[in-house]
Amino acid sequence: MSRTAFKILDVRDWSAWRATGSFAGSAVDLADGYIHLSTEAQLAETARRHYAGRDDLVLVEVELDRAEGLRWEPSRGGELFPHLYAPLTLKAVVGHRGLSVAADGAVTLGEAVA
Repeated sequence: MSRTAFKILDVRDWSAWRATGSFAGSAVDLADGYIHLSTEAQLAETARRHYAGRDDLVLVEVELDRAEGLRWEPSRGGELFPHLYAPLTLKAVVGHRGLSVAADGAVTLGEAVA
């Protein structure tokens, strides 16, 4: 299994996470009861399906060994996805950058977000 995974979130959620040091999840995460993450191989499809047409996003890279409550669970097509059943802290973040997803699902990575 991968040692890192990615969380796509809007700039507002990223700002709140940085201000508090902890992220309990987006509205979808809270509704489902866990934080949705994607591996590098799963990232493009996740972006296309759930974030097409958005340019107000941040891509956060998470070191899974630093995160609590990790479970690899089947999702899209039975593929195993990393899900977190505990809040994410900033200590698990190893990188972040701006992200936009065109209406057709094409992903553009931006510079590191301050």
